Amino acid sequence: MSDITNTLPTHTEPAAQPANAIVAYVDGLKKNPVRRLIVGGMTLLVLLSLVRVIADANSLTSSGTMGTTLRVTIPLLLAGLAGLWAERVGILNIGIEGMMIFGTWFGAYGAWKFGAWIGLLFGIVGGALGALIHAVATIRFHIDQVISGIAMNLLALNLMRYLSEIAFVGHQGGGITQSPPQSSKIPTFSVPFLAGGNIFGWKSPDLLGWLEDHHWFLIGDAAGLLRGLVHGVSWASAIGLLLVPVSAFVLWRTRFGLRLRSSGEAPAAAESLGVRIVRIRYAGVLLSGAFAGLAGAYLSIVSFSYYRQGQTAGRGYIGIATMIIGNWRPVGVLGGALLFGFFEALQLVGRDSVHGLMLFTTFVAGLAMILSIARRKLVPTITAIVVGVLFLIAYITVNKVPESLVLSLPYLATLIVLATASQRLRPPAMAGVPYRPGSAH
Repeated sequence: MSDITNTLPTHTEPAAQPANAIVAYVDGLKKNPVRRLIVGGMTLLVLLSLVRVIADANSLTSSGTMGTTLRVTIPLLLAGLAGLWAERVGILNIGIEGMMIFGTWFGAYGAWKFGAWIGLLFGIVGGALGALIHAVATIRFHIDQVISGIAMNLLALNLMRYLSEIAFVGHQGGGITQSPPQSSKIPTFSVPFLAGGNIFGWKSPDLLGWLEDHHWFLIGDAAGLLRGLVHGVSWASAIGLLLVPVSAFVLWRTRFGLRLRSSGEAPAAAESLGVRIVRIRYAGVLLSGAFAGLAGAYLSIVSFSYYRQGQTAGRGYIGIATMIIGNWRPVGVLGGALLFGFFEALQLVGRDSVHGLMLFTTFVAGLAMILSIARRKLVPTITAIVVGVLFLIAYITVNKVPESLVLSLPYLATLIVLATASQRLRPPAMAGVPYRPGSAH
């Protein structure tokens, strides 16, 4: 019998096709967020390096651009986290812009009177006060949450002007639309050996700066981007970045976070298990206001050294967009804020490299085309081909990007990402839906 079985034909599984292997690999990345982040980051780095070499656009990966990106990103990140904390608890917070205005004014006042660090605390308290108004209106009196948020934005704009007339008018450099300049600032730091930081008064070598100056492919680009994150960094920026893992841990690894998220997903079920929905929603909205207030204080203390009317410039609304791009998760919010911050930094310090972004978009469209072909999806494939060809033609034929287009790049990039990611977004189920305690019993 064994001889007979040995002579029977055997059937082996067919070898995996290249297209199926690509799809399987990408699907595997979705199950491993850390690996997905590493692979995605390395892919973007390689593409940026290619564009930098081909287009001679050194500003794309310079430490100056990355440092500016970080400073622009932090207020947007904090505003996005503010929206996340509110919506995870079930309350829409359209009033983030107004709470940031509270933070800019109170932060500047505290820094002017007591120093920069106290100013940050004042900004947090100011944002929380604005959030308390929104919380009482929406949770206690069940006012429409969108209307309450819009009213908060209008209230903040006019109330801060009134407070400025009381506190700032008559002081040197102050007025009805501006605070006096601050005498202290949040200190900065550079990491020793990597970015030339000081060790007991001795200036250490700047390894990343040396690598960046040589402009080696990939190595010099990685060094420039990393140096922007470790050279001349404000401690306030470090705190802002630290709040990302803190938020993720609290929301997904603590009992308080579980109760808070249950309030935004199924408040009736949570209440039946003993969760006090009203109390937890107040806590979530107040924390949202604290994040927004810190974002505003960052603008008036770190980005500038004074308060000025209109300083937030719509960043609260952009923060809401970063929250949506990030799919209501802290790491995703960071990615959305970095996307907007990078494009805004380019228009501030690297306008000569904006032309190279057309080639970068062509490469990204090419990758999207390959993935769509592997998935056998016709419409995404055609879309990627059209986008890639259009941007390639624009790169070849256009020598200088118009000023108006450069200024609109951050907003255009945000809209494109929102449009392409809309089908994968999952907001909290009960965000924006009023809830009356006991109504489900």
